[in-house]
Amino acid sequence: MKLINTDRLFLREMTPDDYQALFKVLGDPETMWHYPYTFDGQHVRDWIERNMNRYRKDGFGLWAVCLSESGEMIGDCGLTLQNINGELLPEIGYHIRRDCQRKGYAKEAAKAVLNWAFRNTDYPALYSYCKYTNVPSFKTAESIGMHFACEYPDEVNGTTHVSVISREDWLKLMRSCAGGDMKD
Repeated sequence: MKLINTDRLFLREMTPDDYQALFKVLGDPETMWHYPYTFDGQHVRDWIERNMNRYRKDGFGLWAVCLSESGEMIGDCGLTLQNINGELLPEIGYHIRRDCQRKGYAKEAAKAVLNWAFRNTDYPALYSYCKYTNVPSFKTAESIGMHFACEYPDEVNGTTHVSVISREDWLKLMRSCAGGDMKD
């Protein structure tokens, strides 16, 4: 079932059948360079199961990012509740397969998730976080309207970079774009 459609992508819930496609993303050391570890097979299976549980519990999670033309899964993107500096906050996360990076897919998917989240939840703000050295990740967050919120020390990343957008700022963006660039 397609949850979100964009010009070139659709996002849908993950299933166990997505294992091979997701392993190509999360099992790639170059793609996961800024992540605490590269996933092995069991980590990928657990990732899928954790997101399937999130769909049932929260009504959202990381979704499969698929190319509209072929249906091929090229990564994940979605909304999850994450511990960010000691607080459980709604976070937009994304991972795109290495050969599909630098084509705007992460931005396109993340923008669609941002719009979905503000239209379907009552969160006053949405966040994105990553290791402070993961410039492409926080630049993607900035490209969808987020801005720098803070950096803080943590055991996993050394230093974590946090971006944020408030519902109020999102509404201003939506009005200024008048259905243009922020439309999903």
